[in-house]
Amino acid sequence: MNFGKTALRSVAFAFAIFAVPMVIALPAQQAAAATTVKVVVNKTAITSDDIAKRAAFLKLQRQSGNLPAKAREQLIDEALKREEIARVKMSVSTADVDASFARFASTNKMTTDQLTKVLAQAGVGAEHFKSFIAVQMSWPRLVNARYGGRNKMSTQDFVTRLKERGSKPVTNEYFLQQVIFVIPEAKRNSITGKRKSEAEASRKRYPGCEQAKTFAATMLDVSIKDLGRMLEPELPPDWKPLVEKTAEGGTTGTRVTEKGVEYLAVCKKQQVSDDYAAEVVFRSEDLMKAEKGENPNEKKYLEELRKKAQITST
Repeated sequence: MNFGKTALRSVAFAFAIFAVPMVIALPAQQAAAATTVKVVVNKTAITSDDIAKRAAFLKLQRQSGNLPAKAREQLIDEALKREEIARVKMSVSTADVDASFARFASTNKMTTDQLTKVLAQAGVGAEHFKSFIAVQMSWPRLVNARYGGRNKMSTQDFVTRLKERGSKPVTNEYFLQQVIFVIPEAKRNSITGKRKSEAEASRKRYPGCEQAKTFAATMLDVSIKDLGRMLEPELPPDWKPLVEKTAEGGTTGTRVTEKGVEYLAVCKKQQVSDDYAAEVVFRSEDLMKAEKGENPNEKKYLEELRKKAQITST
């Protein structure tokens, strides 16, 4: 069984969980070993079991070398990232992680139960993989949120890029409104289906952005938020394909999020080619290039976290 390479991208400009070739070749029985704490990152313990699971994951990726050592370093980095993600409250939801897990399974022509069994047989486990997915989805959002607004191009760089292109790039400008059918966490399992049906039904009766708040007042626990101006490269990856295919005055399909069931209304859509739009396009292109290699801002951020962290081997 092979897992083909795929990419699943998240907010600001990118997010990805990557799948690499995985070959299942297991011994008839794996010996159980006592779990011990190997590293403490600030207050987070990394155990021998954690390292064994990550080493098994690296093996499925056909990586070579000292896999336990590589696994240990990856888990230290992830512990730092996870702590920072929690601190600034930018974690993706459990629903988003489960959806990515399901897409991964589907891409590789498996059900989620089949993927769970494969991961268990390989010594990785579904929960370890989902924890990995959560960090891979959340971390790029955090990096982009921190550095995205700071990377203003110099006038010289901007002029050079314009000369190379020959003209200012054109992109779509949106004015969006967010409609949320709120679901209390305690009722998430019991009413999500009902709220999704209500949200879908409301899309057919949506009166337009100007009347939306009056419209929402006729329904129970429905929130309206004006998101204002947003250029196409700035659209969150989770929403981007839905927004792009929605006409002005229309609404996107619904998504289940940590807040409830949501959809976006496209209040206005037009093409723009001003200086700000051009710079946003150029920065987006640079970030897309960085995704294919190493994002220097990501490395810088992680180095800062490592310098401040207490990392103790036991």
